[in-house]
Amino acid sequence: MKDLRAQRGRRYIASLVAEGEHEHQDFKFTISDAHKIAHSVSAFANAGGGRLLIGVKDNGVMAGIRNEEDIYVVEQAARRLCDPPVEVEFTAYRVDEHAIVIKATIPQATVRPVRCREADGRWRAYCRVADENIVAHPLMVRAWQADAPVSFSLDSTAAELLQWLDTQPEGVESTEIALRLGLSQRRADNLIVSLASAGILTFIYRAPRFLIARMHEE
Repeated sequence: MKDLRAQRGRRYIASLVAEGEHEHQDFKFTISDAHKIAHSVSAFANAGGGRLLIGVKDNGVMAGIRNEEDIYVVEQAARRLCDPPVEVEFTAYRVDEHAIVIKATIPQATVRPVRCREADGRWRAYCRVADENIVAHPLMVRAWQADAPVSFSLDSTAAELLQWLDTQPEGVESTEIALRLGLSQRRADNLIVSLASAGILTFIYRAPRFLIARMHEE
């Protein structure tokens, strides 16, 4: 990464910082834990892509990177701790005479889920919710893995579910769906996965749980 040349960009980085941390942006003053960075890479890749601003404090102060090794840690976390590996693009911006901020751009995954290896050796997929990296719900992961159907016809059970969810805009738990439809939990989960992979249902995070809701066009 020593060949990374910094370009002038104080105004540009300031405009990004002004957005705050959100679904597609996170501030990192220093990089101290490769596994936590892998969480961010997984979450952004699974949620449409995003960027890390390295050298920016949580309060938005553009202090600049303290160690060039931070870049290396991000790169290795994306390549070695994520499956499939993620190629991160790094751009350096000089924000004042002595401070450089690195923008690490994580692309949207072409194949989801992107999982990351935890410190205990387990593999998990993350999703991005506002400014947090959250472990993805198992049914969400299954929906990512499923091939979205070219066409989808609703049977009476699916139609009943969607009609009910229209009256539950805040979402419901998967167990509630099973009870409502009189299905085993396995059958209810399979129905949720099919409808989610088709873009008909979505997952809403309400700490500490995920709820299932009807997807509506904006």
